[in-house]
Amino acid sequence: MSSSSTENIEVSSGGNISVEDSKRKVILVTGGSGLVGHGIRAVVERENKLDDETYIFLSSQDADLRDYQQTRALFEKYHPTHVIHLAAYVGGLYKNLAEPANFYNYNISINQNIVQLSHEFKVQKLVSCLSTCIFPDKTSYPIDETMIHNGPPHPSNFAYAYAKRMLDVQNKAYNVQYGCKFTSIIPTNVYGPHDNFHLEESHVIPGLIHRFFLAKQNGQDMTIWSV
Repeated sequence: MSSSSTENIEVSSGGNISVEDSKRKVILVTGGSGLVGHGIRAVVERENKLDDETYIFLSSQDADLRDYQQTRALFEKYHPTHVIHLAAYVGGLYKNLAEPANFYNYNISINQNIVQLSHEFKVQKLVSCLSTCIFPDKTSYPIDETMIHNGPPHPSNFAYAYAKRMLDVQNKAYNVQYGCKFTSIIPTNVYGPHDNFHLEESHVIPGLIHRFFLAKQNGQDMTIWSV
């Protein structure tokens, strides 16, 4: 996958992507309005652009990816040749503890639709984004991708972690049965602009950044608990 493009197309710009030119690459980026999606967009915009690539950055405003028909409509509209799958139902510790069924069901549905439709539409390569929380709670270090299924994840986010692990299983299953070039990456400690800074639903780093900001703004001390 190249990180360059001739144009940066938002779904809201309208119009279908022509599939007449079989050599043209149409890269569909789910979760394009999130932290990693914005990062990819920044790379695409600053690198040398290739004439045979078009990037489509999707957000939750464009379709509910939990719904098969809505997801299929996007594939029919754009006919992607490549998919970067970043979309997920995510949240911090408190949200994971409160909604384990939602975290499992929503993410399983999203991933199933993207993987199955990538196969149906003969996507040349699908790259999905996993999470460090998929690793076993009890493990040895350093860790690598061969250790994903060596034990249960931490109980605080077990439902989300297992849903993400299943993407690895799906990739292998579709490769074995159909020869699909589906794979995943596991980002670690990703944070930055366009992250979720909600005080209750964010991950640790953006949550701390927000709390530091408020403490500085109000002239207050900031205390971080340690274990």
